[in-house]
Amino acid sequence: MKFSVIILLQILILTSSALADTRRSVKVFILVGQSNMEGHARVETFDYIGDDPATAPLLKKMRNANGKPHVCDGAWISYYTGRGEQNGEGFGKLTAGYGSRPKPSEDGGKIGPEFTFGITMDEQFEEPVLIIKTAWGGKSLFYDFRPPSAGVYSRTEDDIKKERGPESGSGHYYRLMLNHIKLVLGDIGRVIPDYDPEQGFEIAGFVWFQGFNDMVSRDVYPILPKDSSGNRFDKYSEWMTDFIRDVRKDLDAPKMPFVIGVMGVGGEDANEGNLEFREAMAAPAKLPEFRGNVAAVPTSPFWDKPLADIQEKYEKVNQMAYLLRTQNKNAPNADGSMSREDQQSYLKKYEANLVSPEEVTLRTRGASNAGYHYLGCAKTFALMGQAFANAILEMRKHDAHP
Repeated sequence: MKFSVIILLQILILTSSALADTRRSVKVFILVGQSNMEGHARVETFDYIGDDPATAPLLKKMRNANGKPHVCDGAWISYYTGRGEQNGEGFGKLTAGYGSRPKPSEDGGKIGPEFTFGITMDEQFEEPVLIIKTAWGGKSLFYDFRPPSAGVYSRTEDDIKKERGPESGSGHYYRLMLNHIKLVLGDIGRVIPDYDPEQGFEIAGFVWFQGFNDMVSRDVYPILPKDSSGNRFDKYSEWMTDFIRDVRKDLDAPKMPFVIGVMGVGGEDANEGNLEFREAMAAPAKLPEFRGNVAAVPTSPFWDKPLADIQEKYEKVNQMAYLLRTQNKNAPNADGSMSREDQQSYLKKYEANLVSPEEVTLRTRGASNAGYHYLGCAKTFALMGQAFANAILEMRKHDAHP
């Protein structure tokens, strides 16, 4: 009798161990986009996150007690990026420095959404987390990331005139993205040294964060007549829908949770065209076929208005410098009598009257790039990464994953 009980217990232990191994499958998250997915927030702006009581707890997760960026114990990243055709990979345990990288294999001193995204997922899962990130600055959906089912890009008259947009380049970055994802998944042990192939992996979510190059293209998305009730960016919605379907098919993940990071540059004060584009970006998430497994996450709530207000003042300084240099009739140098030194002296006083010392300090503390890069504010990128992760977790909670 005792012998039978022992055998039964051994069977139960072996069975539970096998189940545990199955549950330990690596959770793979794919992050794709253009410059804001790359991320242009310098690590030096981390302190600004701690100034706000609402985000100070997040900073404690991003940085160790010694002041150095946190290194995840259970999350790894493979990041494929580059300039022009000079692409390369950086990989290792997730930490800060996997933002925009002039040299793909070297720490760029910046973060994008991946850092807090990975920290959030590392906290959530006992299983290893693998982030596969591919991002390149200045890339469009209509051409560079064009999905296969959208067909080959039809060149416009302007494309032909300027000798750009050859058909051979249509969808080039979609293919680079897909090839890299498959490369990493084909040898996970290269990125996660302790990976056991018997663990397997699950493609647990996808984040798309892109849009600026499409929003500013009047060639592909022409201005509609004033009496039109349509959205000039409707084609973006169509191609985004194609993209979601295609990437799920190509990765054999039909219900993979998919997040559309809706562009939020300008915050709530964005112009009409920006708002119209946001609407087109978010539209696919409302389709019945995507209910519960595609989420549009606005990033405008994370736009830092205090920093943006200061940036606007500096833009006025830059504008004044241009007016002086071009001898604009409405500027002090209309008659061209001011030397370069005179102009610099004038601008220095102009800036001092416009921007207070406190604002100079605040800008240095919180911003490190231009407005179209969310001012290079780590607080903004940290909140976005966390929001993207939470949206995927919410979809998974409702059994939206495969």
